[in-house]
Amino acid sequence: MYGIIDLFAGPGGLDVAATWLGIPVIGIEWDPNACATRRAAGLLTEQGDVRHFEPSCFSNADVLAAGPPCQTFTVAGSGHGRKALDEVLLFAKRMGNGDDVTEDLKQIPDERTALVLEPLRWALRAIKAENPYRAIVLEQVPAVLPVWEAVGEILDKEGYSVAHGVLRTEQYGVPQTRRRAVLIARLGADAALPTPTHRPYRKGTSRTEGAENLLPWVAMNDVLNRPDPFVVVSNYGTGGDPKARGRRASTEPSFTVTGKIFRNRVVTPSGERSLPRFSYAEAGRLQTFPADYPWFGNDVAQQIGNAIPPLLAMHVLVTALDIDVQILERRTAQNLPLWAETKVPHFDVTCE
Repeated sequence: MYGIIDLFAGPGGLDVAATWLGIPVIGIEWDPNACATRRAAGLLTEQGDVRHFEPSCFSNADVLAAGPPCQTFTVAGSGHGRKALDEVLLFAKRMGNGDDVTEDLKQIPDERTALVLEPLRWALRAIKAENPYRAIVLEQVPAVLPVWEAVGEILDKEGYSVAHGVLRTEQYGVPQTRRRAVLIARLGADAALPTPTHRPYRKGTSRTEGAENLLPWVAMNDVLNRPDPFVVVSNYGTGGDPKARGRRASTEPSFTVTGKIFRNRVVTPSGERSLPRFSYAEAGRLQTFPADYPWFGNDVAQQIGNAIPPLLAMHVLVTALDIDVQILERRTAQNLPLWAETKVPHFDVTCE
């Protein structure tokens, strides 16, 4: 049996996936709003800064998972992370050589950027304590892939098999186009990225076009209980022109769900009439959270947008932990269980 420690756990995207798989999981999260949602969902949570915890506090955890803050690496964010990428890679290399860079990391203007190296610190601490994690799962926006590549080189030298790359969420049954940089490392077993189960979405092409061995991508109207067709008008400008708004029909996957999703207009196909904008439950469904998932606290839109889609996380965990893939054959965005039907596995916390 595995046990997962989830750093930067947010409202529970990966933890929901682990719970569906029956794997005990505990998350560390500093944001009180995300913690309110987690507690309402019954997810085991330590509220605080991951930098103030050590692997020894979670002796039952033999799997490390993390999705560090992405705001400084996203195109829509501050951009500090992208600008500091070379510096971050240098710090990663020094950490791999055994240097303590705790004080030096404070030189980075936005401290959220430095948090991308926290999973590496945890992994190296566990190795030094002769209690290495059996598997490590990391995810972030595509701009962070070079960091995962650097982390992978370090873990490879420590005896891990490592795989990393950028995954497209709609290729794993998520009714949304979203790209995530993922790293999977395994100790004593070969690592690989999950194999796509669905066809990639391309504007103007049919969902039935493409490889016959893959399922059609999932559309918004497959998971949202709306009686009539609709079109989503994105709040994002296209090509830098704020007047050029992207549009997606209900027969297509959603745009990437972010904290600004509730600014998107929803209209009739002709555009002549406005319809109700997405609710929290609907935005959560586009992320593949259960329809009855209990969203609590403030900034719910940000909570939903920051989370890894649970269905994508389940694909990643099944591959990383070599779990029977038949469970994925029974799970799609349309038939994931209600949260009320899901029992959270027990997890013991012991700090040494």
